[in-house]
Formats: sequence, structure tokens, C-alpha cells
Amino acid sequence: MSLGGGGGGGQQQLQQIAQEIEQIEEQIEAMEEEITGLQDEKQEMNEAMEAIEAIESGDTVQVPLGGDAFLRAEIQDIDEVIVEFGAGYAAEQEQDDAVDILENKQDTLDERIEEIRSDIAELETESEELEQQAQQMQQQQMQQMQQMQQQDDE
Repeated sequence: MSLGGGGGGGQQQLQQIAQEIEQIEEQIEAMEEEITGLQDEKQEMNEAMEAIEAIESGDTVQVPLGGDAFLRAEIQDIDEVIVEFGAGYAAEQEQDDAVDILENKQDTLDERIEEIRSDIAELETESEELEQQAQQMQQQQMQQMQQMQQQDDE
């Protein structure tokens, strides 16, 4: 009788482990989405740096206005680039300084991406350990059931 009750408790434990694994998988998915967003941001910075380095005073460019609308504008002075520092603050920078600031921002993004990847690796290890624990519990339950059947057969 007590083995049957233990088996029910084992099922509860297995369900709890399955829920924990599912939560970990959801966390990993959210982190991977965050990495994708950060990589997109890095790509935008790459494009901005390439544009800053390629555009010259007097060039005509299309300026996005929002809502998929653009305006043609002539660059008056490429030596004065406005770069956002974060938290809504921006400042006018010389061309080379603007590129340096964007490169520093990319480095910060790279660090964050690596932190997230490290966190993902830890979660994956935790998930694997939980899966092994669940497999061991299932094997123990199978052994208990086999022992009970053998005892019933005797």
C-alpha cells in the first residue's frame, strides 16, 4: 500500500519537474529573443557607422520621418554628428568621435549578449539535470512496479 502512495507522490514530483523544465525553456526563449534584439541594435549601429564614414558634406540623403515616409535632405556638415548617449541624452560630436561612441555602445551590447549567453548555458545545465532526475525517478517507479508484480505473482 505504501508503495502505491509513494508512486502517486512520485508522479507529483515528476509533474513539478516537468513544470520547472518548461519554465526554464520559456526563460531561455525570452533570453534568446533579447539577444536577437541586441544583435539588431548592433546591426543598426554598424549601418550608422558606415553611413557616417561614407557620407560627405553636400551629399543628398533620405531622412526617415516615421510612418514609412522619407524626406530628401542635403548634408550641410558631416563633421557635426548628433549621437544619443542613452537615457534620452544626445550630443553633437565630430565624425570620428561619433563612430567611437557607437563602437563603445556596440562593445557594451556584446558584453550584455555574452552575459545572457552565459545565463542561458546555466539554465540549460539546470534543465538537463532536472531531466536526468526525472528519468531516474521514472526508472525507480518502473522497478518498484516490477517488484510489486513479482511479489503478486508469488
